Amino acid sequence: MEIVRSLAPSLAQRPTVLTMGKFDGLHLGHRQLISTAVRHARNLGFLSAVLTWEPHPNVILRPGTPPQLLSNLEEKIELIGSFDPDLLIIAPFTEATKAIPADAYMAQICAALPLRELWVGEGFAMGRDREGDVPSLMAIGQQRGFAVGAASKVEIEGEVVSASRVRELLAAGQVERAAMLLGRPFGLRGTVVPGDQRGRVIGFPTANLDISANHVLPADGVYACRVLIDGTSLPAVTNVGLRPTFGLIQRTVEAHLLDWSGDIYGRTLQITFLHRLRGEQKFAGIEALIAQIRQDAEHARQLLIG
Repeated sequence: MEIVRSLAPSLAQRPTVLTMGKFDGLHLGHRQLISTAVRHARNLGFLSAVLTWEPHPNVILRPGTPPQLLSNLEEKIELIGSFDPDLLIIAPFTEATKAIPADAYMAQICAALPLRELWVGEGFAMGRDREGDVPSLMAIGQQRGFAVGAASKVEIEGEVVSASRVRELLAAGQVERAAMLLGRPFGLRGTVVPGDQRGRVIGFPTANLDISANHVLPADGVYACRVLIDGTSLPAVTNVGLRPTFGLIQRTVEAHLLDWSGDIYGRTLQITFLHRLRGEQKFAGIEALIAQIRQDAEHARQLLIG
């Protein structure tokens, strides 16, 4: 997969099937859309391309309410790459982009790619004031020589899959339900940074992850997780929250790797949240906290290892 970061003219010479969207989290609806575009391109012998924007358009469109993202750019690139499109375009989204009419933006795309098919979700809209909805894009396509396909929304057990619904489920701690809509467990990626060492003192050392402030976190609580480190998947208990027993006010993500020890400061970990064990609690003292952590570790071990 080739990655480019602009819509410069003549990016590609081959006829192209394109899909575009914010693709935050790459849920099942996004996965269907990208796989459809890639499949159509291969069947036709065309180039397959995916277009997304950086930063997330809502950073510009809603400056007072920064978006809470299900995936950062690195995660998004990796997830899109799993569908093996020929080209990924990460186009800048600026104040100027916000003001571009839909037809003018599509003219830029057509100057960059010999566009033959465009695939979007049925509720998709782009361009100034979201004027480029599916019927408008179809009309533009008739003028500019490309067909438009609109993928229907995906439903799981009667529930429409959407990024906003995934965020709601994570905010409620329902990581297993969120995984159904995502098509995979929800994950976080971050660098291990020094913490306050309290976990080590009480016999449960933790990896304290540096997570971007605009990345979605699951509800405060304790989770059974898998942690990927250097290609190895390890079972873990992860605490998300403020650690009320210690009176802290900064939200943290701390993973205790089960039956493992070593120095991992400065390394990047990928945590996938599989089961919520309990909500966050405040304990009367350290001994009560230690007893509960032991129970949490055993519970996670049974769920993850058996």
